[in-house]
Amino acid sequence: MTPARLFSARSRTMFEGMGHWASSTQAGLKPSQPPPRQVSPRLLSVSCADLVKHQELPGKKPLSEKKLKRCFVDCRRVLVCGGNGGAGASCFHSEPRKEFGGPDGGDGGNGGHVILRVDQQVKSLSSVLSRYQGFNGEDGGSKNCFGRSGAVLYIQVPVGTLVKEGNRVVADLAHLGDEYIAALGGAGGKGNRFFLANDNRAPVTCTPGQPGQQRVLHLELKTVAHAGMVGFPNAGKSSLLRALSNARPAVASYPFTTLKPHVGIVHYEGHQQIAVADIPGLIRGAHQNRGLGSAFLRHIERCCFLLFVVDLSLPEPWTQVDDLKYELEMYEEGLSERPHAIVANKIDLPEAQANLSQLRDHMGQEVIALSAVTGENLEQLLLHLKVLYDAYMEAKLGQGCKPLRW
Repeated sequence: MTPARLFSARSRTMFEGMGHWASSTQAGLKPSQPPPRQVSPRLLSVSCADLVKHQELPGKKPLSEKKLKRCFVDCRRVLVCGGNGGAGASCFHSEPRKEFGGPDGGDGGNGGHVILRVDQQVKSLSSVLSRYQGFNGEDGGSKNCFGRSGAVLYIQVPVGTLVKEGNRVVADLAHLGDEYIAALGGAGGKGNRFFLANDNRAPVTCTPGQPGQQRVLHLELKTVAHAGMVGFPNAGKSSLLRALSNARPAVASYPFTTLKPHVGIVHYEGHQQIAVADIPGLIRGAHQNRGLGSAFLRHIERCCFLLFVVDLSLPEPWTQVDDLKYELEMYEEGLSERPHAIVANKIDLPEAQANLSQLRDHMGQEVIALSAVTGENLEQLLLHLKVLYDAYMEAKLGQGCKPLRW
């Protein structure tokens, strides 16, 4: 494909050459002969512009998988339609020297189902489309040939996907390998061979295939992690997650830097892994959908135990813990009573040293004071995190349930 600027340069050169040719021609003509018709530069430029205009323009490139994963989506409305069944055939057997061969129309194939399947590699609902259509079944044929059924269409969803139809929860895909039939395929039609009976030896009746099931589903993602870090904006949750794991969430000095949950993996001896989720900052009144609101409060429901991250440099830091527990309790009763630990961050600041003793006296429990920036006292948090994880595993195994593993 030649660029447009090359066309403009060529048109300018051609026009200049034509101008020299016209002047030399006029000089050699006799007075009685009419001058030749000159080529208008405007017409020449228009023709070149039209040539460029009519060239094939490149279409809009689809988003790559890498760019698509950057957009975190935790809520999606999906229209799912099962495949339609194939129609039955109405025909009769034809063979030389066999006048009455009888009906041999085969049945149509069934339509394909649409199934939601949990995939560990998928971390967001951004790859889920707004509409899915299942594969249709093939029509029946002669010689009692049945139509092929439509293939099953799988939709890959992340772990922790909640499926709702209206206000009713129809599926909770919280474990690997979970599947849910979102839309059933239609049944295939019957051929005239199916209607053969003693009182009807030559049926011509056949039935069409049934349409597939059509549903509107709402998918909600709740992050599945062992520990969830809860705190107000600028408490240092993202910095703490970067210090604990290889996750790299954005860190900045302004509030609401984290706009989507990040999950980091903390490795221990014996190939044990603990998943820690960085929940975006909450504000007072979050249970009333203020700020980021309930859009990210639901991610805390899946966490087995909590880490309340407190900014120790602010005055009266114990009020942060009280406000966070109040917001969790108002959102879901009993959520604030889960096993938790209080993490006092920014101990490296001078004003934080004076607030540490007051925070411990007011809370009446162990407070882990550390600095996510300098890494001071980070080992104490890692040890306490392992204690909470062991208690969770023991409780799940005692109940006969399968614990969450990464």
